[in-house]
Amino acid sequence: MQTRRAFLASTFAASLAEGAEKPNIVMIYADDLGYGDLGCYGHPTIQTPNLDRMAARGMKFTQFYSTNPLCSPSRTALLTGRYPIRSGINVVLFPDSKGGLPSNDITIASLLKGRGYSTACVGKWHLGHLPQYLPTRFGFDSYFGIPYSNDMSPATSANPNRERKNSWAPTPLMRDDKVAESEPDQAEITRRYTDEATAYIAKSARAKKPFFLYLAHTMPHWPLAASAAFRGKSARGLYGDAVAEVDWSVGEILKALEKAGVAKNTLVFFSSDNGPARLGLEGGSAGLYREGKATTWEGGVREPAIAYWPGRVPAGVTTPAFGVTMDLFTTFAKLGGASIPADRPIDGQDISDVVLKNAPGREPLLFYYNQGALRAVRSGPWKLHVSACCTQPGGADRAYKDQAPPLLYNLEIDPSERHEAAAKNPDVVTRLLALIESHKKSFTPGAPQT
Repeated sequence: MQTRRAFLASTFAASLAEGAEKPNIVMIYADDLGYGDLGCYGHPTIQTPNLDRMAARGMKFTQFYSTNPLCSPSRTALLTGRYPIRSGINVVLFPDSKGGLPSNDITIASLLKGRGYSTACVGKWHLGHLPQYLPTRFGFDSYFGIPYSNDMSPATSANPNRERKNSWAPTPLMRDDKVAESEPDQAEITRRYTDEATAYIAKSARAKKPFFLYLAHTMPHWPLAASAAFRGKSARGLYGDAVAEVDWSVGEILKALEKAGVAKNTLVFFSSDNGPARLGLEGGSAGLYREGKATTWEGGVREPAIAYWPGRVPAGVTTPAFGVTMDLFTTFAKLGGASIPADRPIDGQDISDVVLKNAPGREPLLFYYNQGALRAVRSGPWKLHVSACCTQPGGADRAYKDQAPPLLYNLEIDPSERHEAAAKNPDVVTRLLALIESHKKSFTPGAPQT
């Protein structure tokens, strides 16, 4: 049944792409936004009317995951459709990093460009800042943004290693492969990204060419910032201000699509790269999920996700269907009529049947990696933790302080991972351990990029 469903979904997507005008695709990615940070996901005080409206008129996911709880690996997975360990992107890249996305990796931008799409990356890249690793080398016609996190300069970093951070350059705002500005005003960065993105939409619509826009916001990553129009307006403080401005940006993107006359032929997908930073009031909320960024508890990888396409995505749907950021590579490729590369394993699966037909989707399966090690696996309702993840050199994840892996949880009845169930389900533990071993033997990790 599952094979037949996958075949039908693939056939449907291919016929859509070949038999009609190719859809435009807009991927909006927030940074460090938690599952519980949007109004439509239950936040009581952060106001996100545009995302709430997008969810009400489209599809909201409750079981959508980032593939990794860290910035660089999660973006690798989104753009390549593969577990980032295959590319050797296991850790966060810094301004003094020498590595980046391997040159032989294929991104969704490259695939769509090969099918006649115009492509643009606006915002945070974080897959290597040296010339050979920039977006324009990986299928994007243009780039405007900051090539890594906004806290990676002498002026913004909280890194205690002063000698290291003082060797970093001021935060660069780039235009294609050139630094256009140093240490830009971060209070204006969401607005500037939005202006760039809406101008690109208008230009692409005039050219009557299908387009792929990847808008990767810097906010609400620390250090938090918001423009004068939003600062001091949210009951949630500066974090809420930053989220509200990202929500405003989403509204501007939707308005630009309407104004350009292409809204009815554009899929817009919104999500976040990982769970909220655990920074108290300067970090977000994972809602009912445990922990956050840099951990493989659900709070580190379970993300808000909204799909919107008037007349195509069923309106007003909240789906429990399982999905992972890797799946968007495959889904976008199918909708754009691009062939999935046959010369390499692709881990993402086509979820266009979920997005366009409200189908149940597949059985959940996810291997949770952090810092190059496999930390947990989910199969169906069960999740097994096998390794504590080190979020600081030499320091075990604090969430494991009272228990040692393996730890088993049933996410369907215990999504907050509070009631450990290994002793009562030894057969499940055995099965999932065997699944992990089989997965580890299935491929050779790429050379680590640091």
